[in-house]
Amino acid sequence: MSSSKRTATTALRPLRVLFGRWDVQIRWSPKTHEMVGGPMTVHASAQFEWIEDGHFLIQRQGANGGPPEARLLMGGDDTSGGFSVLYGDARGISRVYQMTFDDRVWRMWRNAPGFNQRFEGRVSTDGRTIEAHWEKSTTGETWEHDFDLTYTKAD
Repeated sequence: MSSSKRTATTALRPLRVLFGRWDVQIRWSPKTHEMVGGPMTVHASAQFEWIEDGHFLIQRQGANGGPPEARLLMGGDDTSGGFSVLYGDARGISRVYQMTFDDRVWRMWRNAPGFNQRFEGRVSTDGRTIEAHWEKSTTGETWEHDFDLTYTKAD
């Protein structure tokens, strides 16, 4: 059973600020821009919806000239307070991330041989913007800035 109701289970309540439609501006780092080409800044959209009666939050994202269309399925552990994220995109890439959301700071990360990633987003006090960035590392020790994102609430 799927539902787009506006409520979350207890484990996902910290993520309520994400619910809804967001405009996203993506600004590539110079090195990433060299690899992806196109404009240095692209615009995208992100839609966060509760599914399965609020047990999961799904993020659907798309971009014009930017990252591929993707889906992120977020679920929470009501005992530990942690979250897991399943990621899949139009390229056929699938990944599993760990996630936290504390004091308006949203973090995701994965430690995988040869390609580690981490994300950090800070939600404004009014809940209408999120300033975020991604970093990557081949070793998990030395990190390189990948790109910045600004989410702006659209509804």
